[in-house]
Amino acid sequence: MLVLMAFAVVVAVVPLGSIIYAVVSHGIRAIHGLGFFTQPPPGDATSPAGGLGNAIGGTLIMVTLSSAVFIPLGILGAVYLVEFGPGTLLARAVRFFAEVMTGIPSIIFGIFVYTVIVSYMGHFSALAGSAAIGLIMWPIVVRTSEEMLGRVQPSVREASLALGVPKWRTVLKVILPTAAAGLTTGSMLAVARAAGETAPLLFTALGNQYLSFRLDQPISALPIEIYNGATSAYAAQQERAWAGALTLIGIVLALTLVARFVAARRSV
Repeated sequence: MLVLMAFAVVVAVVPLGSIIYAVVSHGIRAIHGLGFFTQPPPGDATSPAGGLGNAIGGTLIMVTLSSAVFIPLGILGAVYLVEFGPGTLLARAVRFFAEVMTGIPSIIFGIFVYTVIVSYMGHFSALAGSAAIGLIMWPIVVRTSEEMLGRVQPSVREASLALGVPKWRTVLKVILPTAAAGLTTGSMLAVARAAGETAPLLFTALGNQYLSFRLDQPISALPIEIYNGATSAYAAQQERAWAGALTLIGIVLALTLVARFVAARRSV
């Protein structure tokens, strides 16, 4: 059995390692100094100069905005499912729709946000892109957070309630800190899933050749630039696509490490 388990680990790790190796080996060649992270792409598609500063900034803006709104909503939804409404009709409905939404293709979220926000505003925008990313994140946060909160031992709740602590304060001061590491992991999984989606952003954010901080205007993102570069016939743009993929992996890894560090510090 040990041999079989080791073989299963190798089968899972080898493809992952090969993907990481391919991204790093191809992407590192296109990163020529810090200018890659601050400069926009060049106007000449054949030029190896320039970078993806506009896409990096756009990704950080939209991921931060969607995380600030939809991660708390997802955790609050999980708190209701586990602590305040288990077994109720509303809880079953929320759980059912969260499970269904995790299996919906991401392009559907883009079309929905395009219909609701982009058509109403009359143009593409960072707000629409953030909404599409957030809708992808929300069901994942709900389901993972519900699982983590459900793993908190009943004795922890009972000990707090036995001391006369109100239910809401028990949730806020005892249960959430106890499950903080798991909640953080689930939230970062949602961020990692949503940050790399391309189709919803093509319908909502569209892209921008320059770095823009206006939330009501089109904005670029790393998935958009990766898609454009990967489908380009020019080697320079293809190399920038590899570098964009490497940068996206680095951003997700950095966010995960920071979030885990903060969660570990708060739980001490």
